[in-house]
Amino acid sequence: MLDLFTSSVASEILERTADTPRVLRAVELSLAPAFLLVGIGSIMNVMMARIIWIAGRIERLADSDKESHDPAQASEIKWLRVRRRLVRVAIKFSTAAAVVISFVIAILFVSAYIEPRIGTVVAFLWVVTVALLITGLIYFLRETLLAAEGPKIDTRP
Repeated sequence: MLDLFTSSVASEILERTADTPRVLRAVELSLAPAFLLVGIGSIMNVMMARIIWIAGRIERLADSDKESHDPAQASEIKWLRVRRRLVRVAIKFSTAAAVVISFVIAILFVSAYIEPRIGTVVAFLWVVTVALLITGLIYFLRETLLAAEGPKIDTRP
């Protein structure tokens, strides 16, 4: 019984996927989200480079701070930690956007082979992706603005 069911399901899948125009249509539908995924990856590459630099700078300052108690260094470490937090949040939102757009790509590809209309789901996920990406970029903008201001040196004892 299970073999009969498995073979009928397998033959159904093979029959649906053997149609070249359907496959071509699925690939065409997946191109725009795939390009968005590449863009998100590029943005995340920049974010990762910044967080690596920030983390390295924090480590160097923390190591030198052990030897001297310079208030300027302590202030810079505090400033760098705020920047690191902002970039981490930006990376989290951007990663979430990449995950959601990956689901969109998968759903679009599968939609060529199923009957139910899922355009609303795809549209909703697309909007969620863009919202997550915008949120990540806002956090990244906040970090870059903070970086441009520089650390505020606290000279109080």
